[in-house]
Amino acid sequence: MSFGHGGPFGPGGPDSSTPDWEALADESESRNKRRRWLFIGGGALATAAVAGIVATAVITSNKDNGSNLPHAQQLPDEPDAPKPSFSEVSVPPPPNPRDYITDPKKDTAALTPDTLFPEKSMVIDKRSYPRVTTAATDDCTAGTHGALGSVLKHNGCKKLLRATYSKDGVAVTLGVAVFDSKDAAFKVKDANKPSLAPLAGGGVGAFCEGTACTMYTNATGRYAYFTIAGNLDGSAVTKASTKALQIGRDGGRYAYNRIWQRGTDQAAKAARAQS
Repeated sequence: MSFGHGGPFGPGGPDSSTPDWEALADESESRNKRRRWLFIGGGALATAAVAGIVATAVITSNKDNGSNLPHAQQLPDEPDAPKPSFSEVSVPPPPNPRDYITDPKKDTAALTPDTLFPEKSMVIDKRSYPRVTTAATDDCTAGTHGALGSVLKHNGCKKLLRATYSKDGVAVTLGVAVFDSKDAAFKVKDANKPSLAPLAGGGVGAFCEGTACTMYTNATGRYAYFTIAGNLDGSAVTKASTKALQIGRDGGRYAYNRIWQRGTDQAAKAARAQS
């Protein structure tokens, strides 16, 4: 008897009576796997059945305890929550004080010596000078000397306000001229004719008459402003006249500050009205 080398029928060949143990083992393993899946599937079904019984028992128990909890399918549908809507709100920028000292339609606050120069003293840094007198006129030429009057008139000056401050033998007069536009005010500045007439009063006599004094001119918004400062003893102002020179510089700063404060006050009032 000859033996083959092992074909698909097993090691003994087609005529061999030796069983194919490997094939039998594979078949047995397949049967075992099928049995396990059947057991697993049956267990899952049994678990589901138990869970259903427990759930039914819980609901029944709640009913017995007087609970009004409805079945899940009886709960009302939850309505769609309304989606919030947001309107586009833009916060306007705060009013600019410069707009209120430039535009006569906005610059409507009362304009008098008391509103423009309300403090009893001019204070710059730590220096303080008492206010001695004030004046206002609609005839801008009346408070000037020389060419300044014609320059103011030519550019449409509406009002000229003056205030004098004095201390330690020196004095300064501030002048603020009002126009209908910024262009007009700056034309007066560019003309550079700063001959403001000094304003005496309140115990301060005439000064800067027929003698050298320090003068200043500038503009901001629709206002041109001027100063004239000198010694009360009638002496000329020189480079060594530190007090006269200082009060002249301080007067220019104070005039600017007061005009700007006017714009700031009106802008703040407009902001409050918007809020």
